[in-house]
Amino acid sequence: MNLRDLRLSRGLTQRELAAKSGVHHIAIARFESGERDIRTASLDTALRLCDALHVANPRRLLDSERPESR
Repeated sequence: MNLRDLRLSRGLTQRELAAKSGVHHIAIARFESGERDIRTASLDTALRLCDALHVANPRRLLDSERPESR
């Protein structure tokens, strides 16, 4: 699951996730749109998003954005 899928599966809007995580809603929008690669986020940002989304392993969030090799 990517960030958007995780957020939606938790029933959160971008602004609600921003409020829960302390990560600005524009940063979340940029991660979701691909304008900014979530794998370049700071560890602090990744952990904040994981905590807010109840994701125990940050790899689940970070690796989900990696394009699949074919």
